[in-house]
Amino acid sequence: MRRVLVATALVAAGLFARTDTRAADDAARRAQVVVHVGPTRAITVGELEDRIAAMPPFQRATFGDTPDIVRRRFLMEVLLPETLFSLGGEGEKLDQKLPTSYAVERALSEATIRAIRDRVGPESAIPMADVQKYYDDNRARYDTPERYQLWRILCKTRDEAAEVIAEARKEPTPKEFGELARDHSIDKATDLRAGNLGFVTADGTSNEPGLRVDPSVVRAAQGVRDGDIVPTPVPEGDAFAVVWRRGTIAATKRSVDDAAAQIRDTLWKERVKSETDKLIASLRAAKVRDVNESLLDSIEISSGDGGVAVRAPAPSSSSAR
Repeated sequence: MRRVLVATALVAAGLFARTDTRAADDAARRAQVVVHVGPTRAITVGELEDRIAAMPPFQRATFGDTPDIVRRRFLMEVLLPETLFSLGGEGEKLDQKLPTSYAVERALSEATIRAIRDRVGPESAIPMADVQKYYDDNRARYDTPERYQLWRILCKTRDEAAEVIAEARKEPTPKEFGELARDHSIDKATDLRAGNLGFVTADGTSNEPGLRVDPSVVRAAQGVRDGDIVPTPVPEGDAFAVVWRRGTIAATKRSVDDAAAQIRDTLWKERVKSETDKLIASLRAAKVRDVNESLLDSIEISSGDGGVAVRAPAPSSSSAR
């Protein structure tokens, strides 16, 4: 038994050794220089391979119908001219002049964002356990009850509410209902917005922040169709409500499987943003210094239409202090 184990270990060691040797040989092959360009530039086998591999097949086919032709033409028609133009630009210091310097910075910035996205990985790699947790924590987004858009005028007495109902039903328009709300509603939180209570669930929960609706108002609205005014005053505390059911949003119920793609997209974007924010914070702490915001007042801003540039007045010596 011991001999078997020893033999197995030797075989495994040999396999690992051959793998390491092949990896080293491949690295040495990729580092070989195909052509030197100027005193500092070189195009390597690895660079040529990577650039060709990144092309889609249809584009690769435009360079020739055999691998040998593709390699040679891509080198001579694409990589070599690119390198020569780059050297020419460096000679003229274009990378230090506008707008090229901005383009270089933008390219580096976008490449950094792409690197962050690569580290985060694709959306499809987010495990289902994370999707399920997000779904459970945000169930209200995927499992919502029926909601009713209600407008309501709150009157002091039943008789006043009955009169308002009669007037509102003569001309059931937002303009007329809004005027009646301003003239009669004792609810000063909604009287200037036509009594709009927002979208309300059966238990009185409204999408309007901080607003709760008496469930009796909702029950009365459930007894009529969209666009109808409840024909009788609805008791609400010591007052009486005129209720207009403006519309309905049907209940929705999406399972975690139904929402999985959307949740993965949300989680992926959150993770990319988190990684981006962390990198910005660390770079800001390490790199940013001597911020002089007072100089912003002297920066010229063009009107954008060919007009005269706008310059904010320079701060006075007293304000500068």
